[in-house]
Amino acid sequence: MSMWVILPVSLPVFTITGIWVVYAMALYNQHVCPVHNWLYNDSCEEQLPTQRGPELCCTLDNIPLISKCGTLPPESCFFSLICSTGAFMVVLITLLRYAHVIEKHQNCVLNMASLSTGWICAAGLTMVGNFQVDFAKVLHYVGAGVAFPSSLLFVCLQAALTYRLAKTQEEYRVGHIRAGMALLALITLVLSGVFFCQESFALQHTSAIFEWVYCMIVMFFYGTFAFEFGGVSADTLIILSRGGGGLPSLSLQANKPEISGGPGHHQAENLSIL
Repeated sequence: MSMWVILPVSLPVFTITGIWVVYAMALYNQHVCPVHNWLYNDSCEEQLPTQRGPELCCTLDNIPLISKCGTLPPESCFFSLICSTGAFMVVLITLLRYAHVIEKHQNCVLNMASLSTGWICAAGLTMVGNFQVDFAKVLHYVGAGVAFPSSLLFVCLQAALTYRLAKTQEEYRVGHIRAGMALLALITLVLSGVFFCQESFALQHTSAIFEWVYCMIVMFFYGTFAFEFGGVSADTLIILSRGGGGLPSLSLQANKPEISGGPGHHQAENLSIL
């Protein structure tokens, strides 16, 4: 088994653990309200970080959205690190997946589209992590508007690509799992977006919960690439170095000695005739 199998497994482990650590830090510093809190007010006499006591006064600014958890230091530093590192790992995974499909099967529109959407998602994720919502709202929302739809499109394309390339029963089972995860991701993202636009405190809090669920589903989806990455070899890297052009045909290589030996063979025949 190839050591590259560690890459898709480490992405969900690193990112999911990282964002929950960021949430814990934001909760400890009272920068957001806990997930189990459903009571919000229009305004509070004191800001949340200065409040003391078991009962906290929360406003919409304290809803535990993932971006809100990583807005203020020190958790913002870790949030930027997690998003940037995660984006880099996404680029590597999508690139290796692209080359592995070419190696084992052939290139296709679904494969090229998946590579493009994966890289677009990585760019959006980098913007989300490095432009905090309270200090660079426009750039942050641009990054989120790029990252969320492109990540959903990526998982849908990869689910379809898995079915298209499947030949064994095990590969079809992986396709079923990915299709189910893509469907769940679609539902959670749509609900999160719809509830986020509502004025109700409860619905906006529900939007935050669906956002957390969506991100974890997508990260677990990347983890399923461990099934294919066990077969990544040096030939996969050769394909990458050739720009996705594939490996040279063995039949052409076998014919090279015959072609190169052709003139000498004709000269020997001419000498025997003389």
